[in-house]
Amino acid sequence: MKRQYSIALSAIVVALLTACAAPMPTSADLDKLTQDILGRSFRAEGQANLDRLSPDEDNRLCAEADRTGVALDAKVAEAIEARNMQTIKPPVDGKYLGDYKEGEKVAQSGAGKTWTDKADSVNGGNCYNCHQISKEELSYGTLGPSLYNYGKMRGVTNPNSAESKPIVEYTWGKIQNARAYNACSNMPRFAHKGILTEVQIKHVMALLLDPASPVNK
Repeated sequence: MKRQYSIALSAIVVALLTACAAPMPTSADLDKLTQDILGRSFRAEGQANLDRLSPDEDNRLCAEADRTGVALDAKVAEAIEARNMQTIKPPVDGKYLGDYKEGEKVAQSGAGKTWTDKADSVNGGNCYNCHQISKEELSYGTLGPSLYNYGKMRGVTNPNSAESKPIVEYTWGKIQNARAYNACSNMPRFAHKGILTEVQIKHVMALLLDPASPVNK
Protein backbone atom coordinates (compact mmCIF):
# COMPACT_ATOMS: atom_id res chain seq x y z
CA MET A 1 0.00 0.00 0.00
CA LYS A 2 2.82 2.38 0.92
CA ARG A 3 4.55 1.60 -2.38
CA GLN A 4 1.35 2.36 -4.36
CA TYR A 5 0.88 5.58 -2.42
CA SER A 6 4.47 6.57 -3.13
CA ILE A 7 4.06 5.88 -6.86
CA ALA A 8 0.82 7.91 -7.01
CA LEU A 9 2.42 10.78 -5.14
CA SER A 10 5.40 10.73 -7.47
CA ALA A 11 3.06 10.87 -10.49
CA ILE A 12 1.29 13.91 -9.04
CA VAL A 13 4.59 15.67 -8.37
CA VAL A 14 5.78 14.98 -11.93
CA ALA A 15 2.49 16.29 -13.33
CA LEU A 16 2.76 19.45 -11.24
CA LEU A 17 6.34 20.03 -12.27
CA THR A 18 5.43 19.49 -15.92
CA ALA A 19 2.53 21.94 -15.63
CA CYS A 20 4.77 24.51 -13.98
CA ALA A 21 7.38 24.12 -16.71
CA ALA A 22 4.81 24.52 -19.49
CA PRO A 23 4.37 28.03 -20.88
CA MET A 24 1.32 29.96 -19.72
CA PRO A 25 -1.49 29.96 -22.32
CA THR A 26 -1.90 33.21 -24.23
CA SER A 27 -5.12 35.17 -24.47
CA ALA A 28 -5.55 33.81 -28.00
CA ASP A 29 -5.12 30.24 -26.69
CA LEU A 30 -7.78 30.78 -24.05
CA ASP A 31 -10.14 32.39 -26.57
CA LYS A 32 -9.77 29.40 -28.89
CA LEU A 33 -10.34 26.98 -26.02
CA THR A 34 -13.46 28.88 -24.99
CA GLN A 35 -14.83 28.80 -28.55
CA ASP A 36 -14.12 25.07 -28.77
CA ILE A 37 -15.99 24.43 -25.52
CA LEU A 38 -18.93 26.56 -26.61
CA GLY A 39 -19.04 24.87 -29.99
CA ARG A 40 -19.29 21.46 -28.35
CA SER A 41 -21.80 22.60 -25.73
CA PHE A 42 -24.47 24.27 -27.88
CA ARG A 43 -26.70 23.12 -30.69
CA ALA A 44 -29.00 24.94 -33.11
CA GLU A 45 -32.60 24.64 -31.98
CA GLY A 46 -35.67 26.83 -32.37
CA GLN A 47 -34.58 30.42 -32.90
CA ALA A 48 -31.21 29.88 -31.21
CA ASN A 49 -28.75 29.33 -34.02
CA LEU A 50 -25.03 28.72 -33.78
CA ASP A 51 -24.25 32.00 -35.56
CA ARG A 52 -24.41 33.70 -32.16
CA LEU A 53 -21.21 31.84 -31.26
CA SER A 54 -19.41 33.66 -34.07
CA PRO A 55 -19.97 37.40 -33.55
CA ASP A 56 -19.60 39.69 -36.54
CA GLU A 57 -16.61 42.02 -36.73
CA ASP A 58 -18.43 44.95 -35.15
CA ASN A 59 -19.52 42.85 -32.17
CA ARG A 60 -15.99 41.50 -31.83
CA LEU A 61 -14.43 44.97 -31.82
CA CYS A 62 -16.92 46.31 -29.28
CA ALA A 63 -16.59 43.26 -27.04
CA GLU A 64 -12.81 43.60 -27.07
CA ALA A 65 -13.06 47.30 -26.13
CA ASP A 66 -15.41 46.40 -23.30
CA ARG A 67 -13.16 43.58 -22.09
CA THR A 68 -9.96 45.63 -22.09
CA GLY A 69 -11.48 48.94 -21.01
CA VAL A 70 -9.76 50.65 -23.94
CA ALA A 71 -12.13 52.81 -25.98
CA LEU A 72 -12.33 52.24 -29.71
CA ASP A 73 -10.13 54.39 -31.88
CA ALA A 74 -12.25 57.21 -33.35
CA LYS A 75 -11.64 56.04 -36.91
CA VAL A 76 -12.63 52.47 -36.03
CA ALA A 77 -15.84 53.74 -34.42
CA GLU A 78 -16.62 55.85 -37.49
CA ALA A 79 -16.06 52.83 -39.74
CA ILE A 80 -18.47 50.72 -37.65
CA GLU A 81 -21.13 53.42 -37.84
CA ALA A 82 -20.64 53.84 -41.58
CA ARG A 83 -20.97 50.09 -42.20
CA ASN A 84 -24.15 49.87 -40.18
CA MET A 85 -25.63 53.02 -41.72
CA GLN A 86 -25.49 51.25 -45.08
CA THR A 87 -27.91 48.60 -43.78
CA ILE A 88 -30.71 51.06 -43.02
CA LYS A 89 -33.49 51.02 -45.59
CA PRO A 90 -36.67 53.14 -45.74
CA PRO A 91 -40.02 51.34 -45.51
CA VAL A 92 -41.00 49.65 -48.74
CA ASP A 93 -44.28 51.57 -49.01
CA GLY A 94 -42.82 54.85 -47.75
CA LYS A 95 -45.01 54.82 -44.62
CA TYR A 96 -43.13 54.94 -41.32
CA LEU A 97 -45.93 54.59 -38.80
CA GLY A 98 -48.27 51.71 -38.06
CA ASP A 99 -50.66 51.15 -35.15
CA TYR A 100 -49.48 52.33 -31.74
CA LYS A 101 -51.69 49.77 -29.98
CA GLU A 102 -49.83 46.99 -31.77
CA GLY A 103 -46.60 48.82 -31.01
CA GLU A 104 -47.37 48.62 -27.31
CA LYS A 105 -47.70 44.85 -27.61
CA VAL A 106 -44.35 44.58 -29.39
CA ALA A 107 -42.62 46.83 -26.87
CA GLN A 108 -43.95 44.92 -23.87
CA SER A 109 -43.17 41.46 -25.24
CA GLY A 110 -39.90 39.76 -24.43
CA ALA A 111 -40.69 36.67 -26.48
CA GLY A 112 -38.31 35.20 -29.01
CA LYS A 113 -34.73 34.28 -29.91
CA THR A 114 -34.45 31.30 -27.57
CA TRP A 115 -34.14 27.58 -28.25
CA THR A 116 -37.73 27.03 -27.05
CA ASP A 117 -39.16 29.44 -29.67
CA LYS A 118 -40.22 27.92 -32.97
CA ALA A 119 -38.19 29.18 -35.89
CA ASP A 120 -41.23 30.85 -37.49
CA SER A 121 -42.67 32.40 -34.30
CA VAL A 122 -42.93 36.18 -33.88
CA ASN A 123 -40.47 37.98 -31.62
CA GLY A 124 -41.13 40.81 -29.22
CA GLY A 125 -39.12 43.99 -28.92
CA ASN A 126 -38.43 43.64 -25.19
CA CYS A 127 -38.26 47.46 -25.05
CA TYR A 128 -39.43 47.66 -21.43
CA ASN A 129 -36.33 45.77 -20.35
CA CYS A 130 -34.17 48.85 -21.06
CA HIS A 131 -36.61 51.78 -21.25
CA GLN A 132 -39.53 53.36 -19.47
CA ILE A 133 -42.33 53.51 -22.01
CA SER A 134 -45.34 54.97 -20.22
CA LYS A 135 -45.87 57.03 -17.09
CA GLU A 136 -47.90 54.24 -15.47
CA GLU A 137 -45.13 51.64 -15.63
CA LEU A 138 -43.81 50.52 -12.26
CA SER A 139 -41.07 48.19 -13.48
CA TYR A 140 -38.73 48.93 -16.36
CA GLY A 141 -35.05 48.87 -17.22
CA THR A 142 -32.78 51.88 -17.10
CA LEU A 143 -30.00 50.79 -19.44
CA GLY A 144 -31.54 53.09 -22.05
CA PRO A 145 -33.22 56.49 -21.65
CA SER A 146 -36.90 56.87 -20.84
CA LEU A 147 -39.11 56.85 -23.94
CA TYR A 148 -42.03 58.53 -22.19
CA ASN A 149 -43.10 61.63 -24.16
CA TYR A 150 -40.61 60.65 -26.88
CA GLY A 151 -42.49 62.32 -29.74
CA LYS A 152 -43.97 65.11 -27.66
CA MET A 153 -40.59 66.26 -26.35
CA ARG A 154 -39.30 66.42 -29.92
CA GLY A 155 -42.21 68.50 -31.15
CA VAL A 156 -43.81 65.84 -33.33
CA THR A 157 -47.42 66.94 -33.68
CA ASN A 158 -47.81 65.55 -37.18
CA PRO A 159 -45.45 62.66 -38.02
CA ASN A 160 -46.20 63.10 -41.72
CA SER A 161 -45.11 66.74 -41.86
CA ALA A 162 -41.87 67.98 -43.38
CA GLU A 163 -40.86 69.41 -40.00
CA SER A 164 -41.06 65.98 -38.38
CA LYS A 165 -39.23 64.14 -41.15
CA PRO A 166 -35.72 64.31 -39.58
CA ILE A 167 -36.78 62.85 -36.23
CA VAL A 168 -39.02 60.26 -37.93
CA GLU A 169 -36.17 59.06 -40.14
CA TYR A 170 -33.70 59.09 -37.25
CA THR A 171 -36.04 57.02 -35.06
CA TRP A 172 -36.60 54.57 -37.90
CA GLY A 173 -32.86 54.16 -38.39
CA LYS A 174 -32.19 53.86 -34.66
CA ILE A 175 -34.67 50.99 -34.31
CA GLN A 176 -33.40 49.28 -37.45
CA ASN A 177 -29.74 49.44 -36.54
CA ALA A 178 -28.62 51.49 -33.53
CA ARG A 179 -24.94 51.04 -34.35
CA ALA A 180 -25.33 53.37 -37.28
CA TYR A 181 -25.46 56.17 -34.70
CA ASN A 182 -23.42 54.75 -31.83
CA ALA A 183 -20.69 52.27 -32.75
CA CYS A 184 -20.99 50.09 -29.66
CA SER A 185 -24.61 50.69 -28.75
CA ASN A 186 -26.14 48.04 -26.49
CA MET A 187 -29.46 48.40 -28.29
CA PRO A 188 -30.41 45.37 -30.41
CA ARG A 189 -30.13 45.84 -34.17
CA PHE A 190 -33.76 44.92 -34.68
CA ALA A 191 -33.94 44.93 -38.48
CA HIS A 192 -30.31 44.13 -39.25
CA LYS A 193 -30.44 40.98 -37.10
CA GLY A 194 -33.97 39.98 -38.12
CA ILE A 195 -35.43 40.39 -34.65
CA LEU A 196 -38.43 42.47 -35.70
CA THR A 197 -40.21 42.66 -39.04
CA GLU A 198 -40.73 45.92 -40.90
CA VAL A 199 -44.40 45.90 -39.89
CA GLN A 200 -43.49 45.48 -36.22
CA ILE A 201 -41.01 48.35 -36.43
CA LYS A 202 -43.73 50.54 -37.93
CA HIS A 203 -45.96 49.75 -34.96
CA VAL A 204 -43.19 50.68 -32.50
CA MET A 205 -42.64 53.89 -34.48
CA ALA A 206 -46.31 54.73 -33.97
CA LEU A 207 -46.00 54.02 -30.24
CA LEU A 208 -43.16 56.53 -30.02
CA LEU A 209 -44.33 59.22 -32.43
CA ASP A 210 -48.11 59.13 -32.85
CA PRO A 211 -49.56 62.05 -30.82
CA ALA A 212 -52.48 59.77 -29.86
CA SER A 213 -50.12 57.17 -28.34
CA PRO A 214 -50.09 56.86 -24.53
CA VAL A 215 -46.35 57.52 -24.74
CA ASN A 216 -47.10 61.11 -25.73
CA LYS A 217 -49.91 61.80 -23.27
